[in-house]
Amino acid sequence: MEPPSVDDYLRLRKESGLSARTREEAENGISGAWSSASVIHVESGETAGMGRVLSDGGWYFHVIDMAVLPHHQRKGIGDAILTALLDHIHAQSPNAYVNLLADPPGRRLYERHGFTESAPASVGMRRV
Repeated sequence: MEPPSVDDYLRLRKESGLSARTREEAENGISGAWSSASVIHVESGETAGMGRVLSDGGWYFHVIDMAVLPHHQRKGIGDAILTALLDHIHAQSPNAYVNLLADPPGRRLYERHGFTESAPASVGMRRV
């Protein structure tokens, strides 16, 4: 239940296909998370995956930055990270409202963990 280093965070985002972030954004983001999890590949020492949660600490939790390096995918790493994050949320708030934005590659993972599409009752919106 530790965040990745800034360098690993930036590398995981880039190599797993997430949008690039600046070093300053990574430093601020990592320290601003409610919870983080990362996986270290034992044989190589490489950070193979990560995930984070933003929260008010009460009942509202948002899963972000789920990423696993391509050559470590399909080995249960994403499942392990998401399980650890959800267990941590449940320990803090058994009746938590947990949401996320699911890109196509992660949808099956999230569905296995009980996430469903919220539309049409609600839709994700963004401002960039």
